[in-house]
Amino acid sequence: MLHRMLLSSLVSAVFAPAVLAAQAQPVPQTLAKPGWQWTMDSVRTVVGAVRAGRDLLPRTWPGGAKVAVLLSFDVDNETIAIRYGEPTIGALSQGQYGARRGLGRIVRLLDANRIPASFFIPSVSLALTPGMADTIKRSGRHEFGIHGWIHELNTTLSDSVERALLTKAVDELTTLTGVKPTGYRAPSWNFSPNTLTILRDMGFRYESSLMADDHPYELLQNGTPTGIVELPVEWILDDAPLFNPQGERYSAQRDVARVWMDEFDKAYAEGGTFILTLHPHVSGHRSRIIALELLIAHMKAKGAGKVWYATHGEAAEYVRRAAALGQRSLLLRESGVVLHILQAKRRRVRHGDSKWARTRSKEQDMVPAVGGGS
Repeated sequence: MLHRMLLSSLVSAVFAPAVLAAQAQPVPQTLAKPGWQWTMDSVRTVVGAVRAGRDLLPRTWPGGAKVAVLLSFDVDNETIAIRYGEPTIGALSQGQYGARRGLGRIVRLLDANRIPASFFIPSVSLALTPGMADTIKRSGRHEFGIHGWIHELNTTLSDSVERALLTKAVDELTTLTGVKPTGYRAPSWNFSPNTLTILRDMGFRYESSLMADDHPYELLQNGTPTGIVELPVEWILDDAPLFNPQGERYSAQRDVARVWMDEFDKAYAEGGTFILTLHPHVSGHRSRIIALELLIAHMKAKGAGKVWYATHGEAAEYVRRAAALGQRSLLLRESGVVLHILQAKRRRVRHGDSKWARTRSKEQDMVPAVGGGS
């Protein structure tokens, strides 16, 4: 009995500190006011700044397909090493692999299977290797999207700097590719409090950096519909964390492919979207591209016409049309104008203007009913 008590005490003395340390939750060192000191109004203001709005999942996909597959590639290359201002020769060479070898390997695989994709590129990345544009454009299937200027972190920038860099990125990518992109993906999916306003001001049609759903939705800004389609992303569907051989989450390519195939199968069953984010300098390696090959074979096995492969831009425009996105807001604005005119006329009727009184009944019939419908 005494022996067991001594042994128990020894085990507790050795392992208890480790268990407690493992359970401890570190407190971030910050000057920000902790959330428990916020008012509910403050919570609602922050949460509502950028939020998921109307579900844009259509009833059907083109040709009666069961699922929409949107493959995307963030062509970061050397900008990952440069953006913090302290690049090393080794890190730059690792990024160059994406342009020199990885991109071509990926594009050949896509084109062999006649699958379109979206390529989100920091304009500095394309300026360093302009020939990538021809590689991507050759098949005529693929799309270019904006991915910042030098893969900058938006939350570290002022509004004016973020706006200037994005304007520069659009101008340069348009010049380098011959096409003005309509879609945006924030570098590192790093969305600042100013990003959505800048995107709206610059006329972007869709955005792909946020994570509020599995399927497309309309972005709200402070509770107001923006007309911008969100094509959501997810770390589960990104190669960078799982394929980092120096990280703690490194996974074998066949294990990663199994996760992607499971995600695809669920999207297929739901009639939804499967949106995947990859990087040429990551998935373009010989062993890692096996994961993409396995995924494509799995999707193709569903049979002809079962899967709609599309660029992000094509999918955004399809769900926009299906939901009449933009038309509803125009109707509401027009209805507001009509209602304003009628209210003015009614005020004149109350003051005895018989001319307005005669037309009042007819014009009331023109005002759309408030509520109901979508």
